[in-house]
Amino acid sequence: MNTPSLHLDAIFETRLDWKFKIVPPHLYGLRLGEIATAALTLDDEAFALPAALIREDVLTGNSIWMRRFLAHSGASIAPHGKTTMAPQLFQRQLDDGAWGLTAATPAHLRVYRRHGVPRILYANQLVGLADIRWVLDEMARDPTFDFYCLVDSEAGLERLCRAIAERPAGRPLQVLLEVGASGGRTGVRGVEQGLALAERIADAAPGIALRGIEAFEGIFAGHPAERQQPQVEAMLDTVRTLALACHARALFCAGEIILSAGGSAFFDLVVAGLGVTLPGSSRLILRSGCYLTHDSVHYHHLAEAIAARNPGLAVLGTGLRPALEIVAQVQSCPEPGRVIVAFGKRDASYDIDLPLPRWWLRRGTHRQPQPLDGFRVSSLNDQHAFVDGPSSHPLAVGDLVGFGISHPCTTFDKWPLLWTVDSSYRVSGAIRTFF
Repeated sequence: MNTPSLHLDAIFETRLDWKFKIVPPHLYGLRLGEIATAALTLDDEAFALPAALIREDVLTGNSIWMRRFLAHSGASIAPHGKTTMAPQLFQRQLDDGAWGLTAATPAHLRVYRRHGVPRILYANQLVGLADIRWVLDEMARDPTFDFYCLVDSEAGLERLCRAIAERPAGRPLQVLLEVGASGGRTGVRGVEQGLALAERIADAAPGIALRGIEAFEGIFAGHPAERQQPQVEAMLDTVRTLALACHARALFCAGEIILSAGGSAFFDLVVAGLGVTLPGSSRLILRSGCYLTHDSVHYHHLAEAIAARNPGLAVLGTGLRPALEIVAQVQSCPEPGRVIVAFGKRDASYDIDLPLPRWWLRRGTHRQPQPLDGFRVSSLNDQHAFVDGPSSHPLAVGDLVGFGISHPCTTFDKWPLLWTVDSSYRVSGAIRTFF
């Protein structure tokens, strides 16, 4: 498949106005595609704060590293678009050679298709009749639409079969059998259960085609990552054993067999566990979504664990770095060692870890951000951050502070628009999200 060009014109034609909290009033009316002409910089007093920034140079470095990892491992990637829900970044990932994009909700599917994503791995199960019908109609409308979804039960399979009988798409609905773990989320709970379901799926041909096996090992993600490694490897062993059994019984449909796992936490273990599972034509698809912007805490620690498990990856160059930051202004210094910064839960992720203070800048004094050590965010209100540090510190009311975040997914969903900046923090463009 040639690299697809997504439908981005409407995004670039978007007029900036009061609906985007990041946009200062003097830019109202400017088209999104014209942002670079505004010469907006951090030291501009008109810069609206707080602001979500993506470092373009770091983003490029992360793209390069993942391309090298995929070439090194032989795996393909269908990045999970829920991380950013940004078609402009989807295009970047497709340009980098992504096999397709991963989605998790019917709303994701509609956004993806509105912008022309041609291949979607729906890493979830279609249950609602309206959602199944929409997919079947989209398959019938566009013969080039390459779609895959998951099945983990006979009940779920029966819902798909009934919908297909009522509304045939003219070609099979491709499904992956999902493997889970005891006490975990969705997915069959073992090889025997999985094999029985695979036989039922095969019997549902020609309306349904069993294309492969899927799992999500990220349900085990935690700190330290080494504690979860045996659970991850056990899940991958189930995937491998089930895939070999299905292959031996000729339960997969003709063509390429797909094995898929690999969120942003353990994709190296997925490559090691599933990379050479099946003879013949097969493809291992990772679904890492957070690699592109990475983060400063949660995925930073997980990436360190990946590097420790695989010292040979050093040949791929500098690893993943945090590209996503929140910048806000010091509002008050009410007590020694405490600074109140004007951003909060409405602006940054806090579901796994609190934001991490990384740098500060005083307009009119600094040309570049200055390192900020010894500070931490102790708590967040809706629009206020409690930042604690040394009783003697340089911060004053009006200074800017840059924060790294943990878990990019739940920062992106708070910003319908984010600035992209160069290494000097000059605004180079804007990214539109659709949550």
